[in-house]
Amino acid sequence: MTSTKWMMGTAMTLLVASSILLSGCGDKGADSDQAKKTADGKDVQAVANADPSHGGWWCVEHGVPEEICTRCSTNLAAEFQKKGDWCKEHNRPESQCFICHPELEAKFAAQYEAKTGHKPPKPEEE
Repeated sequence: MTSTKWMMGTAMTLLVASSILLSGCGDKGADSDQAKKTADGKDVQAVANADPSHGGWWCVEHGVPEEICTRCSTNLAAEFQKKGDWCKEHNRPESQCFICHPELEAKFAAQYEAKTGHKPPKPEEE
C-alpha cells in the first residue's frame, strides 16, 4: 500500500508541475506576436509618426531630417544662405526645394526608409 501511495503522490506532483510549466507557454506566444508586429513595421510606423512636433529626427511638416530643416530653424536658414544654397522663390535651400527639384523628395524619402523600414509621411507643407 505504501508504494501505491508513493506512486500516486509522485503522479500528482508531476501532473501539477507539468500544468504549471505548460500554463506559461501561452504568454510567450503573445510576446512573439507583438515582436512580429513590430518587425513588420506596423508599430514602428506608429512610433515614428506618433509625435509630429519637432522632437524627433524627422520633420514631418517639411519632409527632411530635423537637423537640416531650415524652415523650422532660422539659424540653419542663415547657414544655408551663406553657403549660397538658397531658393529665393520658395524661401528654402535649393538642396531641399521639392518644388524646383522634385527628385529631392525621393532622396530624403530614401533616407527615411533606410532608417525606419517604411515610407515617410507626405510633407504637410510644400
